[in-house]
Amino acid sequence: MMRTLRGWFTALLFSLAAALAAPSSAQADSLASFLTDLTPEELYPGADAFGPIRADVPVAPILKDGETLGYAFLTSDFVGTTGYSGKPIHVVAGIDTDAVLTGVKLVKHSEPIVLIGIPNSKMVALTESYAGLDLKAEAATGGEAHDLDIISGATVTIMIIDDSLVRGGIKVSRALGLGGLSPNVADGPKREVDMAQREILDWHTMAGDGTTRRMTLDIGQINAAFEETGDARAIKRPEPGEPDDTYIDMHVALVSVPSIGLSLLGEAEYTNLTDWLEEGEQAILVLGRGVYSFKGSGYVRGGIFDRIQLIQGDNSVRFFDKQQRRLGELATDDSPSFAELDIFKIPANSEFDPAEPFRLQLLAQRVVGAIDKTFLTFDLGYKLPEQYLLPVAAAPVIVDSATDEAAAKSALWQRIWRDKQVEIAILGVMLLVLTATFFFQFQATMNARTFYWFRIGYLSFTLVFLGWYANAQLSVVNLMALAGSLRSGFTWDAFLMDPLVFIQWFAIAAALLFWGRGAYCGWLCPFGALQELTNKLARALKVPQWTLPWGLHERLWPVKYMIFLGLFGLSMVSMPLAETYAEVEPFKTAIILKFVRDWPFVVFALLLLLAGLFVERFYCRYLCPLGGALAIPARIRMFDWLKRYKECGSPCQTCANECPVQAIHPTGEINPNECVNCLHCQVLYQSETKCPVVIKQIKRRAKTGTPGPDLNIGRPPANHPNAN
Repeated sequence: MMRTLRGWFTALLFSLAAALAAPSSAQADSLASFLTDLTPEELYPGADAFGPIRADVPVAPILKDGETLGYAFLTSDFVGTTGYSGKPIHVVAGIDTDAVLTGVKLVKHSEPIVLIGIPNSKMVALTESYAGLDLKAEAATGGEAHDLDIISGATVTIMIIDDSLVRGGIKVSRALGLGGLSPNVADGPKREVDMAQREILDWHTMAGDGTTRRMTLDIGQINAAFEETGDARAIKRPEPGEPDDTYIDMHVALVSVPSIGLSLLGEAEYTNLTDWLEEGEQAILVLGRGVYSFKGSGYVRGGIFDRIQLIQGDNSVRFFDKQQRRLGELATDDSPSFAELDIFKIPANSEFDPAEPFRLQLLAQRVVGAIDKTFLTFDLGYKLPEQYLLPVAAAPVIVDSATDEAAAKSALWQRIWRDKQVEIAILGVMLLVLTATFFFQFQATMNARTFYWFRIGYLSFTLVFLGWYANAQLSVVNLMALAGSLRSGFTWDAFLMDPLVFIQWFAIAAALLFWGRGAYCGWLCPFGALQELTNKLARALKVPQWTLPWGLHERLWPVKYMIFLGLFGLSMVSMPLAETYAEVEPFKTAIILKFVRDWPFVVFALLLLLAGLFVERFYCRYLCPLGGALAIPARIRMFDWLKRYKECGSPCQTCANECPVQAIHPTGEINPNECVNCLHCQVLYQSETKCPVVIKQIKRRAKTGTPGPDLNIGRPPANHPNAN
């Protein structure tokens, strides 16, 4: 069998070498990469070819008999909107010379909403229904010339697709002059906000001069609006109440303007606001009262306020929960009372210009079934009054696009790190506690019961906080992405987007030099923690534990290395294919999606956990490609921290028999590639009831009358390979 395993290893290594030597066929997400999987007919009926992608605008001509009928474009090339996954939703669309979409294909997305019950085919069908959309009408109405078709349960995702197609299509049309559209040209000199003006105004004055803008809908109006849609389901469920009752009374003001902010918020709250805002960020105050909330209750931590969005020209801004703050009360004495007072931050990278008009769009929804809803939109327009503006001379601006893009990425990951300060601090404390435990392992393991419950508590926190709360489960996909980045041109920005994952990888790199792979696998891996905790529960319920014969156990070790090498070699050829096969890791199912996934994935993860009930950390021992990847450099560690007696292995087999992952050879050596640093052997090292060496010393000292065992007696000399 060992000969067979060697043959498999050899074949894998040759495959890996061939993959490294061959040019990669995997491409980054781009129009060119997606067009290879599409036919011209799918984007423009009757077309027979794609032309080369233009250098000035990233579009590809759609041809018939060599004549250009229209253009293909990728929405993510023109619009940076991302979904719940944090990644763009990639849609390729065809557009004709009259600025009408001729074909639309959803080519790639990472939206978790599709993984939890909404068929991907439904998303694809809805996206393709945008064929025929007239972008001239959309440009004239600010994207409001069409009805928005919502899939229940995927409201935000569909809105992002809609936003990307409409705004991206308008940008393409204007860049190419399609349908008579031309680039936006500002009328008159550009304006900027007068930041020196700090005059305090009352509510009556601000409401009169347009500093605060208002939109009011009563119940009669909202019922009439839904009746005009002709939707029988919506008509059957009118909003209860009298026709004159207020449905919503919504006000908006640009409170990042000093005079407006000081007037409405007061000096103390305005100071808090300016401390909250970073350079280039703006803020609006939204006030509401009535039976309908502009916030709703559907958003969750990390979620999006899906009932409002800010629109300015071709750009729109949706607000996440960390971009919102509640306001207790207004500073104006003559203002009416409001049920909702909320400040929303407008990101610096949203291309928002406070001196230009914008509108706040309200999504009014009505439940029409058990899970179905229908929607209408209403706009509250806003234009900053002249007294808050200064004229500035128009001047050409020279922008280094590469530098500008790098600055935008840097600002993005820095903002993400600021938003996750609490989570970063908690992870920092976890790493400090773990480091102290390893450095002072003799003291930490002195009391077996105390250490047992400390480990249970630490693993529970790893599972709940790092895993199910923060979704900071590391994966072999991270390593494959790193390898791909090194081949295509490494940049830090992509890896800094997830601070908890980045910090863990940095900590692992350091831990490999000191302790090997066990620092992560044994303590910080959420799925590893889930396996160990469920096994502890199984033991408490008297589930029988199986100990594999040493010969079989030793021969199963290489499987995880073969899986890792196979995935790594595959990633050199096709990263998407490697990510598909990386589902051998149950991490996404059990940790990221918390088992809310298609049944084959759930069954696979549960089977692995079931095996772990009988063989502790079954998956870690034999199948985990991430563990295999971390084990490969495990022998480069600089120190051997685990204390051993010269009697360990010969004749004593206590530690070898009790090692939870059978990482101790019958001859006494600890295999650093398999050890998860659980420190159980260090508990046994000091045990007065299990360690024969300690028991022997206790008996000897009892005879001589000397109190306490001397744990240094019996230790190997300093030059012994197992010495500390």
